[in-house]
Amino acid sequence: MSLATLGLVGSAPLWGLAALAIKLEDGGPIMFRQVRVGRRGSLFTLYKLRSMRTDAETGGPQWAALDDERVTGIGWWIRALRIDEIPQAWNVLRGQMSLVGPRPERPEFVDVLREEIVGYDRRLVVRPGITGWAQVNQIYAGTVDDARVKLGYDLESSNAKNVPLYKRHGYVVTSEFRPLPDSPPLWGMWREVKAR
Repeated sequence: MSLATLGLVGSAPLWGLAALAIKLEDGGPIMFRQVRVGRRGSLFTLYKLRSMRTDAETGGPQWAALDDERVTGIGWWIRALRIDEIPQAWNVLRGQMSLVGPRPERPEFVDVLREEIVGYDRRLVVRPGITGWAQVNQIYAGTVDDARVKLGYDLESSNAKNVPLYKRHGYVVTSEFRPLPDSPPLWGMWREVKAR
């Protein structure tokens, strides 16, 4: 049994209560689905518990912010406790995400960030993760400059030695940071991004 399966099953009472609270708060959908960019630029549907109003993006895609006014009352709690992220274990089971890695971004933002940040595509070498070094060190990336810092953390963690998080029967869950063949050294890119 994988960590993602254990996470989904073991946390079922928690996210079940959160789902009930979301439904009771405004009667809207419980789940939130959004297209994100995965490994090597592949698109996939990311699943989360809904934490924002149903009309949160009527004006088009927007960056999330720390004190985002679109977040519902229940949404504030499930975000603070990271309960809204639990359904992404389904994405891990489907092979679209990893437990640890760079957070997946929306295609609309990736297009902008590729133009604005040298080496941005380096974070697409690996599967995106439910959590990563940038999430530990940075709250929200709501601007291009924030995304530049986030990329620095992503590249910094990619230089770590794929520290195993869990071993069982020879199976290892890692951050999966492995360079593609003929790719430039990551450390040089990290120094370049950090210097900006």
